[in-house]
Amino acid sequence: MLETNFLESTQRQFKYYKTIGERAMAQIDDEQFFWQYNPESNSVAIIVKHLWGNMMSRFTDFLSSDGEKEWRERDEEFELRDATREELMDKWEEGWACVFAALGSVNTANIDATIYIRNMGHTVVEAFYRQTNHYAYHIGQLIYIARMLKGNEWESLSIPKGKFSQPKRKGHFSDDYLK
Repeated sequence: MLETNFLESTQRQFKYYKTIGERAMAQIDDEQFFWQYNPESNSVAIIVKHLWGNMMSRFTDFLSSDGEKEWRERDEEFELRDATREELMDKWEEGWACVFAALGSVNTANIDATIYIRNMGHTVVEAFYRQTNHYAYHIGQLIYIARMLKGNEWESLSIPKGKFSQPKRKGHFSDDYLK
């Protein structure tokens, strides 16, 4: 039961971060998607490319190979060579599909397995916590950039300022927070 709850909760968290990232990116135009504060800072586009590279590396053959793949070129993730927004959004979808496929491969029989990231052993649960935190960090950056660029035109991704009211107590936590 605990394993099932963990897997369902992790899936909800990943869906949440994917959704709010997409809602933020939908608010910015192509020029803003590639905007950088300075040459050393990341654009939304670079964050998307980095997340894709990380997701593909960590979750391809999740249970059977090290999460830092030999074929990953991490430094390349921070360079955009004639990439289009459409190409990067395809990578975004590919990366998330890899995450959800890996999550779908975990069950009560293998949730106690040890997996490796950079030759360091992690339980499956630790690996998912690590990646959930990593993706939340970068999606927070992505949202912050988009919000700055939109200024007063920004549409809140949660509760707009001044609109909070204590919700009535419902039953069990569910996917309602994705709405």
